[in-house]
Order: sequence, then C-alpha cells, then structure tokens
Amino acid sequence: QVQLVESGGGLVQAGGSLRLSCVASRSSFSMYVMGWFRQAPGKEREFVAAIRWSGGYTYYGDSLKGRFTISRDNAQNTVYLQMNSLKPEDTAVYYCAAQIGNSGSFYVTANYNYWGQGTQVTVSS
Repeated sequence: QVQLVESGGGLVQAGGSLRLSCVASRSSFSMYVMGWFRQAPGKEREFVAAIRWSGGYTYYGDSLKGRFTISRDNAQNTVYLQMNSLKPEDTAVYYCAAQIGNSGSFYVTANYNYWGQGTQVTVSS
C-alpha cells in the first residue's frame, strides 16, 4: 500500500504561482510514473502532468506545458508541480497519483494504482 499526501494548494491571484508537493509513504523504487490530475466542479478529472520515476521524462496536458512544471526528488519520494501564470480556469482540486509498473497510458486515470486526497487550488481574477 502506498499513501500519497499532497500539500501546497491555496488561494492565489491570477498571474501568481503555487508549488504543489506530493509525498509517497514508501520508497519509490517500484513506481513507474507519478502524475498530477485536476478536477473542477462539474467536470471530469483532467490530466495535468506526469513524470517517469526512472529517467525523469515528463509529459503535460494540452496547453499546460510552459506554465506548469513537474519534477521529482527521488531521495524524498516526492513529486512537485510548479504552477506559474495561474489563471482562474486553473481552479480545481489537484490530485497526485502513482502508477506501479507500466500499467498503461499515464494520461488515463484508471491506470493509476494510488491517489492522494487532493488539494484545492483557487485562482481569483
């Protein structure tokens, strides 16, 4: 079992920045990918970014690359999401997720084995 704990959400004005963190409760040696998703009220959960634990390859949702940056700290079992130039439409609950082993496309929520509880990000205009 892996527990994921997100932090770093909050209220920010448009144009501001936030950095989200997600700490995994156990060694990440078996992790294939860690990802960030978000869900706004009344909308489906949306892929934001993912990082392959080995090699650090990164992937981003459409239109987010350039404003969002995903990174990891292997020693701390932590993945980060740096969000810059935030817009009101970025308002959502942001979830961290872990895929153990290569279980399919990391753009798809169903292919992730573990999820965090989510952290609220609110961007005011």
